[in-house]
Amino acid sequence: MEKIFRLKENHTNVRTEIVAGITTFMTMAYIIALNPNLLTNFGAEGQALWNGVFLATCIASAIGTIAMAFMANKPFVMAPGMGLNSFFAVVTANIAAITGTTYLVSFQAALCIILIEGIVFIILSVLNVREKIVEAIPLGIRHGISPAIGLMLLNIGVGSNVGVYSETGGPFYAMRDFFGALTPSVARTSMGSGYTKMVLTVATMFIGLFMIIILAHKGVKGAVLLGMLVSSIVYWAGEALFLHENPFASLAGASFVPPVKDMVETTLFKFNFQGLFEVGAFTSVTLIITFCMIDMFDTIGTLVGTASRAGMVDDNGNMPKMKEALLSDAIGTVAGSLTGTSTVTTFVESASGVEAGGRTGLTALTAGILFLCCMFIAPIAALIPAAATSSALVYVGILMVGSLKKVDFDDVTQLVPVALMLIAMPISGSIGHGIGLGMIAYTVIMFFEGRGKEVSALTYVISGLFLIKFFMVV
Repeated sequence: MEKIFRLKENHTNVRTEIVAGITTFMTMAYIIALNPNLLTNFGAEGQALWNGVFLATCIASAIGTIAMAFMANKPFVMAPGMGLNSFFAVVTANIAAITGTTYLVSFQAALCIILIEGIVFIILSVLNVREKIVEAIPLGIRHGISPAIGLMLLNIGVGSNVGVYSETGGPFYAMRDFFGALTPSVARTSMGSGYTKMVLTVATMFIGLFMIIILAHKGVKGAVLLGMLVSSIVYWAGEALFLHENPFASLAGASFVPPVKDMVETTLFKFNFQGLFEVGAFTSVTLIITFCMIDMFDTIGTLVGTASRAGMVDDNGNMPKMKEALLSDAIGTVAGSLTGTSTVTTFVESASGVEAGGRTGLTALTAGILFLCCMFIAPIAALIPAAATSSALVYVGILMVGSLKKVDFDDVTQLVPVALMLIAMPISGSIGHGIGLGMIAYTVIMFFEGRGKEVSALTYVISGLFLIKFFMVV
């Protein structure tokens, strides 16, 4: 382990790395079930396709993450990106509407886009183009990426990650419906039976959060993981006592046999290039470019922001082995297309493992192995409640916001772009969109201040591409 991952050089050990890997995996285990749900309209497109995407999610996540472990020796974990998977589902539905084919056939056509995207990224990574793009992001903006991601994690933790449904509708969210303008009496009426579940969720989230804070303050190793375990136990107990539900009911009759046959029949190496060409050359190219831009800057933002928080960047904000990290991401995307899922990218939840002490590829390797295990134990992984995940995300988000101290707020070329990123990332849910808005603001301000010559040509190009992307209708 020492020779492969250079643990002593990175001031860590096997135990810490494994705990960090488990922590990261637990915070993002939701993707195992959520990704096939989103890509198959929550199973409406057939159980076989759902099973195929489920296996593809586990396998592609593992391949990309393990590549990160050995090629870049970084503690970053990959999986099909949120936002990108929803976009993929919309594109698939549009292809079906245009061509008049079934959802499955259109799904196989959309996989061609992911394959091309991954191949393009491999080429760009090998030629150092993606690394040059990272260097074209001004240092001030790079300093602002980590706190902006922190706010996005806070939004996920207390917002979208704890959505509650009931007979009166939903989803209901903690920040909007529990901490919002609704009074308790009105909230009970509007949420119905979901109100009790919301109270349990919020209470569990804060119990887990403060447990993590206390343990971390006392220097306990694995504080994030322990806090998540405590909050999970609290939630399971609450389900039994207050909701009168069996928290382990889903295990009854659950299958632990990987549905390999379904994947082979629906998604494995199933590319429908003819279906893609039927939507038109311009539309196809536009879709490929759109996927590439979103994925590229989501990945760059996650890597830069998380690495900055972990102290893995130099004085110029550059991360060693960025090329290898980006290449690993591209390999994960190609693996996703081959097995049957949307773009695989570095997950922002990797920050939870970094905060747990993860500093090397052993953290990533641990998470990658767990993804492979989930082909057999998915029903168990699915037991982790959203409230427990939220505890970790909120804690890590708070810590990442602290990186704002690196931003020079007296410099308007940093203040404005960073402020826009801080609001754009949590609202849009896209790291790439936040960076794009920051880049455009920086370029415009520098130009009208008469300092346009200080802006690199590549920065102008990136800002221009984002302008086109923001106003382009696909």
